[in-house]
Amino acid sequence: MNKRQLGNSDLQVYPIAFGGNVFGWTADVARSFEILDGFTDADFNLIDTADVYSAWAPGNKGGESETIIGSWMQQRKNREKVVIATKVGGGMGPGKKGLSKKYIIQAAEDSLKRLQTDYIDLYQSHYDDPETPIQETLEAYDELIRSGKVRWIGASNMSPARLLQSLELANRLNLPKYQTLQPEYNLYQREGYENNYEQIVLDNQLGVISYYSLASGFLTGKYRSEEDVDKSQRGGAVKSFMNERGSRILKALDEVSEQYSANQASVALAWLIARPSVTAPIASVTSLGQLNDLVRAAELKLNTEDIAILDDASAWK
Repeated sequence: MNKRQLGNSDLQVYPIAFGGNVFGWTADVARSFEILDGFTDADFNLIDTADVYSAWAPGNKGGESETIIGSWMQQRKNREKVVIATKVGGGMGPGKKGLSKKYIIQAAEDSLKRLQTDYIDLYQSHYDDPETPIQETLEAYDELIRSGKVRWIGASNMSPARLLQSLELANRLNLPKYQTLQPEYNLYQREGYENNYEQIVLDNQLGVISYYSLASGFLTGKYRSEEDVDKSQRGGAVKSFMNERGSRILKALDEVSEQYSANQASVALAWLIARPSVTAPIASVTSLGQLNDLVRAAELKLNTEDIAILDDASAWK
């Protein structure tokens, strides 16, 4: 595997990011450590999380994922070997939300404590905050970067207009500039990114760390019928993909997978990795067996004919 540069930062990452939303939710501490060990043993180095992960799980309040990652890094003494990306802006309780300067500074301190580190490699605006002036948000990041607590910043879930405004303001006022974008993007959900963000990304040399890279598991090929959907906790999320276009995409994945002796998940991720504007798609697993799919995806070099098969099957225009 070759490393890729994240935007115009000095962060060099391998072409898959691990999605830490499973830590403290579908993966307990022991399983999380096992997966993180396997991920880094396979030479990957980018771990994506957020302060709110995994507040949605019963009994959780947020911060569980960062806490697990922090404990793991502390035990393994490997902080400098991994690139940690986390996020701010999601709801962490009353008064704990948004991108105001005061809140970002406090939230960063909280994340640093949970991660048991003195710096965050990539600190991302998780959700836009229209109530806070863009300049105020960027000034907060500027303070964190100057103090050495944050190295680079990125954006997620931000409208194209606000993203462009943020980039323009950063340039004009010499404030920190977003180096990455974290959009929803996969073989099924192409239109939003390709229509609204991809040109911005290319024009501004932003690194792209795509989420829902496997469309909530649909692109693994596990869900072929209503019966399959009903068997899984995540099944409800894939019902909207089970239509004529979805069937066409799965058929193409089956065809290409067979040619490479790989499974559908690996090919779907390899398609993203091959996209010129994408740096490292985010993927999660809950077992070491599933981790093999990520390794295989990073190794696959899809030829132009097979990329065309997948492009045609998933065409949205």
